[in-house]
Amino acid sequence: MDTVTLLGLLAGTLTTLAFAPQVVRAWRTRSTADLSLGMLVVLLSGVLLWLAYGVVRGDIAIIAANGVTAVLVGLILSIKKKSG
Repeated sequence: MDTVTLLGLLAGTLTTLAFAPQVVRAWRTRSTADLSLGMLVVLLSGVLLWLAYGVVRGDIAIIAANGVTAVLVGLILSIKKKSG
């Protein structure tokens, strides 16, 4: 694995992990009232586009980071839907 790929994986890991505490909090409290539905939808849309870009480019760092982030945002959206 080359240095550029490692750099991308590290950056992707950190940005994805930055979102993880919000997911844990929403999961524990079952509350997403303070999170804007619009923000989550726009974030998920952007992440899915980055994921598609990564697939087209064959860039594992972009694919991994955005794939995991899409799952995390999806979890928050499902909690938001269930909590009303």
